Amino acid sequence: MSVGSIRPGRGRRLVGHLAGMSAAALLMGAATLDTGAATLDTGAATPDTGAGPAEPAPDPSPSAARAVPVMDPAPPVALSVPALDLHTAEFVRLGLTDTGRLAAPGPWEAVGWWSGGPTPGEEGAAVLAGHVDSREGPAVFFGLEELERGHRIRVDRADGSTARFAVERVAQHAKDDFPTRRVYGATSGEAELRLITCGGAFDTASGHYTANTVVYARFLD
Repeated sequence: MSVGSIRPGRGRRLVGHLAGMSAAALLMGAATLDTGAATLDTGAATPDTGAGPAEPAPDPSPSAARAVPVMDPAPPVALSVPALDLHTAEFVRLGLTDTGRLAAPGPWEAVGWWSGGPTPGEEGAAVLAGHVDSREGPAVFFGLEELERGHRIRVDRADGSTARFAVERVAQHAKDDFPTRRVYGATSGEAELRLITCGGAFDTASGHYTANTVVYARFLD
């Protein structure tokens, strides 16, 4: 899918989206995908950031009960969100920037997987990030805020398996008050998924959105 294409059923959302953006916003686009987290709470060493985790999370208890058995590690290779008519196999691995923030996916149409954290279906919170729009129109995670509890998410993995999730809730967090621990922290032995994109108002002065939309999803099988 090209960056500027519109998926079936999404034209009405696009019209409202473009109508709500100023001319400056349309020209500037979303320059980066900023999680708002000073450093990621991953439980692993932070590479070359010069600072420790902002909100250290406790390690999950070895005896924590698991509602659903978790999967062995395997990188994601495709993502499907039927409620958004979203089906893509364009994935990139994401690391950290020099300031300890999650790097943005390069192509507007690509989904980025935080490779310093769990893989989808593995114990912990797997994080997938994508842009909401570009100078040319909607990007891969356009419409993410419209997901509702119960909507299904499927992640195909490199080992041939598929991890299935159900949306628990969708939240918008200001970038200057991003809940690092809640998004990236320990999950008491469960496998969970986070989808992150930009949200809130578009700040024409900075060229960035003021918030992040985060989808919290639980592992089904």
